[in-house]
Amino acid sequence: MSDIQKAAQIIQEGGLVAFPTETVYGLGADALNPYAVAQVFEVKNRPTFDPLIVHVADLRQAEILVQKFPSAALKLVEKFWPGPLTVVLPKSPMVPDIVTSSMPTVAIRVPNHPLALELIRESGRPIAAPSANLFGQVSPTTAEHVRKSFGKKIEMILDGGPCQVGVESTVLSFIDKEPVLLRPGGAPLEEIQALIGPVRVAQKAPGQILAPGQLESHYAPRTPLILAGPQEALPQGQRLGWLGLGKPADPGPFAAVESLSEHQDLREAAANLFAAVRRLDERNLDVIWALPVPDQGLGRAINDRLTKASHRK
Repeated sequence: MSDIQKAAQIIQEGGLVAFPTETVYGLGADALNPYAVAQVFEVKNRPTFDPLIVHVADLRQAEILVQKFPSAALKLVEKFWPGPLTVVLPKSPMVPDIVTSSMPTVAIRVPNHPLALELIRESGRPIAAPSANLFGQVSPTTAEHVRKSFGKKIEMILDGGPCQVGVESTVLSFIDKEPVLLRPGGAPLEEIQALIGPVRVAQKAPGQILAPGQLESHYAPRTPLILAGPQEALPQGQRLGWLGLGKPADPGPFAAVESLSEHQDLREAAANLFAAVRRLDERNLDVIWALPVPDQGLGRAINDRLTKASHRK
């Protein structure tokens, strides 16, 4: 029996499998089995008010899980699927409430990774999967990151190498008359708007959750991370790590430096983001000093993750 067949059998029997996607590693369960999905929340320590994304193999499988597929959403998935775009649509009654946090909508995407697609097809199940890490911590982009989070708490980890995109999917809602961006991610907003026209950016009330990954504090390392403003002064007398594009103008104050991309390439920066934060988090630092990147294309997703990683109550 191959690894994929073993993993598919675990999913069919209600177990958990960590698997690679192009964005981050996911912790997957049969999306139609509420008991299996409950294990995801339990193992991750994830609050049940935070909904999950359902991963499917193709548009045909997605259509079974929703009530309707608006033309604008179809136009986007034809371009971006498989890929880092999640669409939020009215759900079919067959989708358990625990997957959607009792909301009448479901978030769906087709991942762009051969192992993920093989797992979905071999199991014959849509797979509900948040990132394969403890809730609120830095997202995993390698199988080793998953092992460090869970050890033997899950039945199997499929190793597909490092994730190529490195930040979670863009989440777009088609519930209102106009499409709404709920979370920036691996599909750039500019490319989406070029295809379907203007997209409204969600303005949610504090504490309101409309889609996965919308909590104000998320993706956080153990080491305090400061997203530096233009006039913000460096902390004094502390062991500092630096995170940003290129290199620091003066590396002297920093005990560790992580360049997301020495060539200022936002795609490379996104792919390196979570692994770089993890490396800094392991250096026994007092503070990670992070610089925002240009807020365009994938930079919008990078800045979103850094903002949430730096949030302190």
